Amino acid sequence: MLDFSKITTYPIKQRRNLVTRSDFTPVKNDEELWVNAKVRDLVARIKWAREKDRPVIMQMGAHVVKSGLSLLVIDLMKRGIVTHVAGNGAVSIHDFEMALIGETSEDVGESITDGSFGMAEETGGMMNDAINASPELGYGAAVGKMILDHGLKHPKYSILAQGQKLGVPVTIHVAVGTDIIHQHPRCNGANLGEATFQDFKIYCESIARADDGVILNFGSAVIMPEVFLKALSITRNLGHPVRPITTANFEIRRGLSNWYYRPTKNVVNRPTQDGGRGFNFLVDHKVSIPSLHRLLTKGE
Repeated sequence: MLDFSKITTYPIKQRRNLVTRSDFTPVKNDEELWVNAKVRDLVARIKWAREKDRPVIMQMGAHVVKSGLSLLVIDLMKRGIVTHVAGNGAVSIHDFEMALIGETSEDVGESITDGSFGMAEETGGMMNDAINASPELGYGAAVGKMILDHGLKHPKYSILAQGQKLGVPVTIHVAVGTDIIHQHPRCNGANLGEATFQDFKIYCESIARADDGVILNFGSAVIMPEVFLKALSITRNLGHPVRPITTANFEIRRGLSNWYYRPTKNVVNRPTQDGGRGFNFLVDHKVSIPSLHRLLTKGE
């Protein structure tokens, strides 16, 4: 058995990053609106859901953060439009690094050849320490609280930190072995599992209240569609009908059929088959999220 305690790391300041704060889209911007009848229908459903105090859950893959869209997500949280954010493990990593150094996203091609990929000490060390210290809080809350408690330099760019500050749940859903912090010597599988399972239970609480609510899936092709479908089954099993429901999937490209299968089936089609409406959009996140933000906040 390999001895993970012998894994070597390096200071994050030595790493070249592909995304910086200057790449982030500001809250106030003059981007051209992407709008059509389906988009207007979705926006109306989101507004109606919030008027009725129903949840609007935004789940995502890491490309949302790497595309510099976190400030828009945070603003929707601040305005009470998005009531829960859920993401995979990579979301938390890029979010944490933005809070720590204002940069993220290493060049994998450069670092995989010598085994240095994912071995930045601060990312693996600090995030695992936060999870190990308070797994009962849930993964998202533990890391968000650590960002605030440690006074990291750029918390305003962090969805996790701002969620903690605002009292908006930000849950992180991981598969063991998929994220770079699982490579760190201080990663504890039991604590990691407890923390992400706690987040799953928090997520299920939000789904249970999603009658007439809205679930938006941005760029997560596997993890979040699977988590959503299981949460929906659990909540219905426990007597929460969660219907009618509005769902929308946003992808930036359509490749092999398997790439699109889970989001289409598990987000758009199956959950709404007995009440609600599902939308499928093929559009870059840099277009969809700024446009939705402007449409949802217009006139406020």
